[in-house]
Amino acid sequence: MLRRLARAPFTYWRLGLLVLAAALIWVVHFDRWTLASWSLPTDYYIDAHETLARLQAASEGDLVPLRPQVIDRLGAPFGAHWNGYPTPDKPLMVLLGSLVHLVGLYAAANLGLLLAQVTSALAFYCAARWLRCRWEWAAAGALLFAYTYHTFHRGLAHFSLVFTWTIPLGLLAVWLVGGSKRLDWGRPGATLCLGIAAAFGASNPYNLFFWLQLMGWAIIFQAFGAKRRPNLQIGLVSIIVALLGFALVHAESWLHADDAGAIPLLARNYGGTERYALKAVEMFIPPPFHHWDSLAFFGHRYARWSEWRGEVFLPYLGLAGIAGFVWLAVVTVRRIIARRPLPGQALSLGWILTYAMLGGVTNLLALFAGFQIFRATNRAAIFVSAIVLFFLVLRLSRLSNRWPRWVQLAAAAAVAALGVYDQIPRAESAQDVKAIEKMVTADRKFGAELEAALPERAMVFQLPVLGFPEVATPHQLNDYEHFRPYLSTHSLRFTYGTPKMRPRSRWQFEAEKATVPELVRQLEETGFSALYLNRKGYADRGEAILGELTRLGYTHRIESTGGNQLAVLLRSTAASRLPISHGLTLGNGWHLRSDAGVRWTHEQGTASFYNPYPYAVQVELKLTLQAVGPREVVLEHNDEVVQTIAVDVQPGITTLPKFELQPGVNRFSFHCDAPAVRLSNGPNQLRSFGLAASSIQLLPGAPTAHAIAASQ
Repeated sequence: MLRRLARAPFTYWRLGLLVLAAALIWVVHFDRWTLASWSLPTDYYIDAHETLARLQAASEGDLVPLRPQVIDRLGAPFGAHWNGYPTPDKPLMVLLGSLVHLVGLYAAANLGLLLAQVTSALAFYCAARWLRCRWEWAAAGALLFAYTYHTFHRGLAHFSLVFTWTIPLGLLAVWLVGGSKRLDWGRPGATLCLGIAAAFGASNPYNLFFWLQLMGWAIIFQAFGAKRRPNLQIGLVSIIVALLGFALVHAESWLHADDAGAIPLLARNYGGTERYALKAVEMFIPPPFHHWDSLAFFGHRYARWSEWRGEVFLPYLGLAGIAGFVWLAVVTVRRIIARRPLPGQALSLGWILTYAMLGGVTNLLALFAGFQIFRATNRAAIFVSAIVLFFLVLRLSRLSNRWPRWVQLAAAAAVAALGVYDQIPRAESAQDVKAIEKMVTADRKFGAELEAALPERAMVFQLPVLGFPEVATPHQLNDYEHFRPYLSTHSLRFTYGTPKMRPRSRWQFEAEKATVPELVRQLEETGFSALYLNRKGYADRGEAILGELTRLGYTHRIESTGGNQLAVLLRSTAASRLPISHGLTLGNGWHLRSDAGVRWTHEQGTASFYNPYPYAVQVELKLTLQAVGPREVVLEHNDEVVQTIAVDVQPGITTLPKFELQPGVNRFSFHCDAPAVRLSNGPNQLRSFGLAASSIQLLPGAPTAHAIAASQ
């Protein structure tokens, strides 16, 4: 079918017109008419900083598939190990990262967003034409799908979710497997199914997750219904290809993971599956920043009245999508009454809603099976939009078949124009755009001054110390804001970006708690050249720390325009030691919240410690353990039993005077066979034993300067 389309008259002209229209809408909305405007990002807050950091890392060769995902200029001095934090759409990130050296970071991000809109439009158009939709209605549906509110409005903050081109072709593959009588090996349909399966495997995991469900149902239909062997085979192979693609793209998550017992970086819980589930009402509520005040009124009302909101307003289907939804619902009901076969779109839509809606299968799996990782099922709304838009344009294509040609074209253009205008939110105000420009300009100047004042690849310690990703930030500081100096420099190394709750980053939090003189001493001994401080992270805007630094004679400052970011230059010396923490980092098994300083577990718990030296070191290890009653706790190190410790209600200290820690991450496990006791019905009340404190001290003769040279 695609070959016939390629040979059809005016096909290239129509595709070119569609690409032009899709691109022009984006350019007009973001006012990107000049080269200067292209050098500014569309967003420069919170999650957008993380997206830009990923692009920066990709441009510097740190996100190459199958290699360890170590971001060289982050997590100084060890690098930020992101193996346990997969990058969605990694091939896309690598591709766009290669453009950064040519056009700049922010222009590459803008090109990516524009590419998302154009590819989504082309994919929907080709799929609709395959389904024998007239070209004008296929183009109208393509523009409506490309600018569906709940993906377009995500923008740079949810960069990966904006790329939805796989969904129309993925739905087409599902329908071919589930219902086509002409699907067979060697034909274009099979090629489409396998190709789009590979694309899903390499793209956003949420889209892959929902597509696998739909393809699974298509296979079940073939296995127990139509029983067309080629369809069944192609469907099964497509699922295998998608899973293999996913495994290949994210292989570093298990190939290079070195802390298997660590707490997952993205913590999920049952409550999140309710908060971020698809809520039916939100598919029909216009956002409060809708172009028309009469519709925006309902968004404001929902914001005032609702009390349990997640990614609010993003599931909005738009007027055209709502019309398609209602039309499909009416046709489905009529066919049920008449006992006729249901439309294929109704079956796909029915399952998506059954799974993703609040109180649906997603909540059942989360509650009874603990399957909580895909908590934000409101993101299935893009599948809802695609399904109802396919239904809408196919029906309108048939309905308008006998209309005069000019009426057909005018009607399709009107639906597209009205629908796109309805879905696109109001453009950013001139004041908001100016604020982004001001921040970007200030960061560029600040970064240039930093690199001029510091040696190449100098290390900068960042305050306040923050974990990564998704942490509660102090005072007025935003999450991911510590990426800003990384984005505006090319050689300097920064401490931010090290994954939270990992042993490599523990030393930073310990150093932050030290007095300012002790902190400065530690940083200079470990080779840091500057101390970066973001004033927004402190109630006193960091004046106490800066005053202490001034009294110590550290007066050489570099301050950003606006004054929120500044760097105090240290007395740079050759590193005499590597930073090392003085306690264990707790992993899986422990309750996340402490009780009077004690972290409890109901059966077993893991912990880890990072030895930065290339050889084993001897330490004194002290553990303070207690339990809900007399019992024995077995301590293991790197899967070998170290000691059995008798614990009781009162805290007891166990000392291992000459304990050897191997290079890299050392894993500890605490086991107890005695049954746990539930102290009350509240959370974290099922307890067996707890860790009140851990202490690790290097013994005399610990490595110094020669170890630095050996480890580099």
